[in-house]
Amino acid sequence: MEKNTNELPPWAEEMSPDDFISHSPTYESGKYFHLFEKSTYRDGSGTELKYYTFDPDRDAKVKRKLPLLVFLHGTGNSLVGDLCINYTGAEFYATDDYQKSMGGARILIPVANEYRDEDGRTRGQWNPDYLEPVHNLIMSFKKERSEIIGPVILLGNSSGATFVMRLMDNYMDDFDVVIPVGSGDLPGDSTLDEYDRKGKTLFFAFGRRDEFNDYCKYVEPRLPRLEKMKHCFIFIPEWVRNGDKGVASINFGFEMGQHCLINSVHANLMFDDGTPMDDRLPNGMTGWISQVVRDRMDR
Repeated sequence: MEKNTNELPPWAEEMSPDDFISHSPTYESGKYFHLFEKSTYRDGSGTELKYYTFDPDRDAKVKRKLPLLVFLHGTGNSLVGDLCINYTGAEFYATDDYQKSMGGARILIPVANEYRDEDGRTRGQWNPDYLEPVHNLIMSFKKERSEIIGPVILLGNSSGATFVMRLMDNYMDDFDVVIPVGSGDLPGDSTLDEYDRKGKTLFFAFGRRDEFNDYCKYVEPRLPRLEKMKHCFIFIPEWVRNGDKGVASINFGFEMGQHCLINSVHANLMFDDGTPMDDRLPNGMTGWISQVVRDRMDR
């Protein structure tokens, strides 16, 4: 499907006169796919999952204890082959700069068994049937490296964001941090209470003009509760932007630029000129991850 850059987004009239539309992320996709290894996991139930991994200590004689970043893709993203690595937001988190900023991290990318039906619709996307197999994959990966895996951080994009929240809901004792990007399907108040009781951390990222999820309906009413949490960072930009500071527009027959906040997260929540997309994050997402990991390891 060819990207359409001619049609104005539905929110274009809300932009400031001095703003401009940016049609693509400024980073290049595919440069670092060679850093990832591809494997297959078969769950006890018989479910087979492809997954990608990255280990910054792969060739080191001594391996460090590092956090594990688990990235979950959005609907349809598994259908693009290795490009799925990029679409999860994970690719650049394997680069030297991002790794140095985080203090190092291992990466795991489970991949859903998606396919197109005869009408061209995506089937087999993340749903509750995947909860146990994906949890088992993560736990198996961690068990094999028990001495060198620190806090486990879940990061999901779009439907993957909803899925990582459900993973945290169901297996909270096994995970430490959850970063949902682009989903308004928040846990209930009682589950958020459990986050606080168990010391879990939530980074909630959502575009105010998300084209798929109604901010006023799903997110705004929950903000007072999120703001009361012990360990919660709320990132709701007025505009989702690319590295060139332009307002993000992606049109593949429907507009989704403001939904694809994962592109900003992939850019480390930093603009190309080195300024942060949020002044509270002077070192971007990687800096936030580094601080959270240090705090958790000091507890």
